[in-house]
Amino acid sequence: MTNKVYQINWPTKNGDPHRKVLVRVYGEGVELFFNRDDEIKTFECMSTHGQGPKLLGRFQDGRVEEFIHARTLSAPDLRDQEISSLIAAKMREFHSLEIPGPKDVFLWQRLRAWLGLAKKLYSAEDAKEFQLDTLEDEIRLLEQELSCDHQEIGFCHNDLQYGNIMMDEETRAVTLIDYEYASYNPVAFDIANHFCEMAANYNAETPHVLDYSVYPDPGERWRFVYNYLMSSGNEPSDAEVEQLVNDSEKYTLASHLFGGLWGIISGHVNKIDFDYMEYARQRFEQYWSRKPLLMGS
Repeated sequence: MTNKVYQINWPTKNGDPHRKVLVRVYGEGVELFFNRDDEIKTFECMSTHGQGPKLLGRFQDGRVEEFIHARTLSAPDLRDQEISSLIAAKMREFHSLEIPGPKDVFLWQRLRAWLGLAKKLYSAEDAKEFQLDTLEDEIRLLEQELSCDHQEIGFCHNDLQYGNIMMDEETRAVTLIDYEYASYNPVAFDIANHFCEMAANYNAETPHVLDYSVYPDPGERWRFVYNYLMSSGNEPSDAEVEQLVNDSEKYTLASHLFGGLWGIISGHVNKIDFDYMEYARQRFEQYWSRKPLLMGS
């Protein structure tokens, strides 16, 4: 939904199996969302940590990567208990990485930057439709209410939809790919964003339509967080699990603003065949409908 990705393979002269690489051509307007040089540095750092494909080369509008011999997950895979537990453990490992640079929470800064950009791209009428003039107050409220002393900060993926998760069918090893939005953030936000992505099926006939009837139920959320904490090697208490489950639920509000702003900006700059504006409407609708329940009036 951001880049065009190609598999390139060719025969070698010495008769070895075909060589295979992945070529990523950057999507239009992506520089509005993140700094590409920072993303490349993250990509290289991930590679040195053994977390993803190796960077093989760069060109003006893209790069060449090692081809990972694994399958990309599908929407139903996220509901599979075994696969979900593997994702939870991998996410915990990812959050524990030591990445060079500032370790401050980047979520609120990014939301404000995207909001400012969205206001510049759209007319006053469009801004009114999406209530953009009210979102600065909403971001301030969420930052004030959700920032707390007990929350854990880690290096977060921030875009953990099924298409960014790969699994080797033989070893069951999970690899997280595409670090364009990765930054230090509350780990509860990354978990929340992953839960929200379970409502999406980007391979359906209407890939922009979200189905919140399949949002993980309380049991699924509890089990995921338990597996996440358990993967560190220590048995978490029920109180620890409940705390992170509750924090993650509240951070779904930040995820909806994140997705909504991403959608309306993408709708202006991206030519990929996807109804970004309708996607944004659904994310904002979820924000306003869920806020009274999660945050009070």
